[in-house]
Amino acid sequence: MASLSIPPSSSSPSSSSFSSISPLPWTNSDPDSDSPSTPRPVEDSRPSQASPPLSIDPREDEEPVEPESCGEVAPSVDLPSSETSPSSHESAFRADPLPLLPVSSSSSPPPKVEADSVAPSLLHLSFNQDHGCFAAGTDRGFRIYNCDPFREIFRRDFDGGGVGVVEMLFRCNILALVGGGTSPYYPPNKVMIWDDHQSRCIGELSFRSDVRAVRLRRDRIIVVLDHKIFVYNFADLKLVHQVETVPNPKGLCAVSQQQGSLVLVCPGSQKGQVRVEHYGAKSTKFITAHDSRIACFALSQDGRLIATASSKGTLIRIFSTVDGVLLQEVRRGADRAEIYSLAFSANLQWLAVSSDKGTVHVFSLKINLGSTAHDKPRPASDTNVPTTSSHLSFIKGVLPKYFNSEWSVAQFRLHENSQYIVAFGHQKNTVVILGMDGSFFRCQFDPMAGGEMTQLECYNFLKSETS
Repeated sequence: MASLSIPPSSSSPSSSSFSSISPLPWTNSDPDSDSPSTPRPVEDSRPSQASPPLSIDPREDEEPVEPESCGEVAPSVDLPSSETSPSSHESAFRADPLPLLPVSSSSSPPPKVEADSVAPSLLHLSFNQDHGCFAAGTDRGFRIYNCDPFREIFRRDFDGGGVGVVEMLFRCNILALVGGGTSPYYPPNKVMIWDDHQSRCIGELSFRSDVRAVRLRRDRIIVVLDHKIFVYNFADLKLVHQVETVPNPKGLCAVSQQQGSLVLVCPGSQKGQVRVEHYGAKSTKFITAHDSRIACFALSQDGRLIATASSKGTLIRIFSTVDGVLLQEVRRGADRAEIYSLAFSANLQWLAVSSDKGTVHVFSLKINLGSTAHDKPRPASDTNVPTTSSHLSFIKGVLPKYFNSEWSVAQFRLHENSQYIVAFGHQKNTVVILGMDGSFFRCQFDPMAGGEMTQLECYNFLKSETS
C-alpha cells in the first residue's frame, strides 16, 4: 500500500498509556494468532486529558506489557462503496473539484493545481488497502475520499491540531491516527484508534519515540518506529512480534492483505537489504536487493512479490518473497531520482512508479505466478505482453547494461520535485496519482501501444468549499 508523509516534528516522549480498542466483526484469519476477545471502548485521550484505565508503554529496550481484555464494544460499520449513495454516517461536506482539464496525450505536464488560500496544509497521503479510497491528514484533521468516482466521503476537522498519519482499514469506520505538523492534535508518539461511527478515539498505543507509520490488517496493527516495528493482534491488542530494523525515518513497512498468513516486509539489518517475515511459516527471509540503501518498496496483496528501489532510484527490482529469487529488473532512468511510491496492479501484470523527476512510469511484469497461490513465482519464459526492452538489445553484451534495460510501457508527466504517490485504479488500465499539493489525477494507459497516458480526471481535493 502506498503512503507519503511529512515526518512529524520531534517531541519529547510523554509517559502516557495504552487502552483496549474496538475489535472488528471479522474472524481472525491468521492461524498463528490467539483467539480474539472483546475489549471495552475508552474515552478519547488527548495530551491535556487524563490517561485511560488500561495502560501499556512499550519501551524500545524491553517487552511491552500486554493489555487485559474487558467488556463489549459497538461493531464496525462499512463506509459506502463507490456503487452506493452516501449514508447518514457521511459528512455533509463535499469536495469542490476543479473543472476537468482538457484530455490530452501531450508529453507536457498538466497545469499545476493550486489550492486556495484558506485550504489546510497537507501532512500525509495514503491509499487504503484496495486502492479504492485515500486518506489525507492535514493541519486541521483528516479527510477520506473515494477514488472512482472521485468524491469526498467525509472529513473530521479538529480544533487547532494536525494529523500526520491516517491509516484506513479498507472501507470500515476504524482508522489509526497519529498527530503531526507544527501543532499535533495527538502526541506524535501515540497511535490513536479512531472509530468514526462514534466520532471519537476508542484506544491508543503509546511509545517512547515518534511513530513513523502504521499499517492495518483485519487481524493486525503494525506500528513502525525509527528502529523497531511492533505487531499487535487487533482483537485483544496482544503483542505478537517485534522486529529490530536499521534507522527507518520514512517508516518503510508493507504487509500482505489477502486472507491467510501475514507477510511483513521491512528494511533489513544491512544496507540495501529487505527483511521478509512469513508468520504462517514462522520463517524470516533476508533479500539483498541493492548496493545502496533501500528507499522504497511495495508488496503485492498476496505477499508473494516485492518491488524494491534504492536511493539511486534508477533500477526497480522484483523479487519472490518466498525464496528471494530476482524475477525481473526494470529501469526508471539513467540519472538518480528519489522514488516516492511503487504499486502493483491487482492482477500483478503491471507495476507503477513515481519519483521526484515528475514522471509516473508503468512497467509490464513478466512473471509466471503459477496456477495456485502456493506456487513459487518465476521469471516468465515467454510472454504476449509488448516488449519494453531497448531497441539496441540485439547487441546485448557489447554495449553497457543500460542499453539492454527494460523500460516503461507508459508514462504520465507531472511537475518535477513535487511529491506524488500512485496506485492502479479499479477500472481497467487506469492509474490514480495523488500529490502533496492537493492534486488528484486519474489516467489511462494503452497496454499495447504504450506511450503517454491519457488524462481522464484532475481535481484539487483540498479546495475550500466556502463561496
